[in-house]
Amino acid sequence: MKIGKKNWVFCDGYLPPHGDNPEFEGHEALMLTNLNKEKAKIELVFVFEDREPEENIFVELDGMRTTCIRLDKPMGEKGFTLGESVQYTVWVKSDTPICACFGRLDVRQTNMAYYSVEGYSF
Repeated sequence: MKIGKKNWVFCDGYLPPHGDNPEFEGHEALMLTNLNKEKAKIELVFVFEDREPEENIFVELDGMRTTCIRLDKPMGEKGFTLGESVQYTVWVKSDTPICACFGRLDVRQTNMAYYSVEGYSF
C-alpha cells in the first residue's frame, strides 16, 4: 500500500521578512515525508498573482525519509528564490505518494507567530 498523495497545493504563500533577531529568521518551509520504499522525484511549481508560474524546480526524497525545504533559500538545481512579501501558491507534484505540510515563522512582531498547515491533496 502506498502512503500519501502525489499532489499537494498550499495556497497562502507570503514569505515574511527575516526580521532583526538573528536567532529567529522569518521564513516559510515545506516539510515533505516519503513513507514508501522508493525514491520520490518531486517538482515544485510556484504560481503568482502577477506573473507566469515558476516551474521545473526539482528535488528528490529517498524512501522512508523526511526533509524540510526552506522557501527563503535557493531551491533545486535552478537555485530559484522567492522574494519577500510576494503572494504565491506552491504546487508539490511527486511521482510517488508523499505527505506534505507547510509552515511559516513570522517575526514581524514581538509575539512571533509560527503555524503549519496541511495542503489540499489529490
